Amino acid sequence: MEHGQETMTIVDENGNEHVCEVIFTFDSEEFGKSYVLYHVLDGEEKDDDEEVEIHASAFIPSEDNEDGELFPIEDDAEWEMIEEMLNTFLAEEEDED
Repeated sequence: MEHGQETMTIVDENGNEHVCEVIFTFDSEEFGKSYVLYHVLDGEEKDDDEEVEIHASAFIPSEDNEDGELFPIEDDAEWEMIEEMLNTFLAEEEDED
């Protein structure tokens, strides 16, 4: 699992660009995909106590370190696996604080 202060830009269905903070990325051998969990920044400062909406997408990393392509997650089993990974990540973050 990779974790850092990386950002990425996504384009929504209306063609609007949004800057997002990458929470973490991970690979799943079970599904043969990579995943990214992120939240939209869009210039808003958040308090540490304020909840943020976390988004998840499958992605295919590009080979030249440019942005990869994001894909929606449509399988309930994938969502369950992602929720487990997120819960584990959040528990580890709490242990570090």
